Amino acid sequence: MTDFDSLRPPLAAAAQSLGLGLSDSQLDQLLAYLGLIQKWNKVYNLTAVRDPQAMLTQHLVDSLSLIPALRRQAAGNPLRLMDVGSGGGLPGVVVAICEPNIDVTCVDAVAKKASFIKQVAAELGLKNLHGEHSRVEALKVEPFDLITSRAFASLLDFTTLTRQHLKPGAIWLAMKGQHPADELTALPSDLDVFHVEQLQVPGLDAQRCLIWIKPRA
Repeated sequence: MTDFDSLRPPLAAAAQSLGLGLSDSQLDQLLAYLGLIQKWNKVYNLTAVRDPQAMLTQHLVDSLSLIPALRRQAAGNPLRLMDVGSGGGLPGVVVAICEPNIDVTCVDAVAKKASFIKQVAAELGLKNLHGEHSRVEALKVEPFDLITSRAFASLLDFTTLTRQHLKPGAIWLAMKGQHPADELTALPSDLDVFHVEQLQVPGLDAQRCLIWIKPRA
């Protein structure tokens, strides 16, 4: 096991750079989550990234870059969010830690990964975090205010498979790398891509963007 205390200063600096103002207990939870990923990675096959510093930047900080957009969307109101193809809980677990008012359901078709989410929720005391083992198109749940994904599928598959889970007036937020021009042109005409937001991920020298999509009225 790695001592993650050395990662606390860069994590705190990244959170500050993103304007998040996280508490000490939230930083503790994020580092504890990273520790759980490392501890259970061999059992649950959660990530190919093994180096703790790389895990911090490529997983935690990358997921943190979504939080400012979520805060703007939520405007202080409680919301329900589905994180599709969540894997080890990215960005869902990070959202649940940083935004107690957002109730997060992480969905994954791999049973072991959904079990890991439930374990994280129990160990970190996150009552607003839930793991669901299901193919998203077969899931029977109440509809959500927000549906997000990080490297889950093409935008067409992402929106098609999850459309039934959107509340009226709800939106999709898809985390992507480079601007996905081809994927955007493949979307049906009844979807409105109303914002493409460039994300700045502290410490990560790679392009990131957030695609905002909603059904046309």
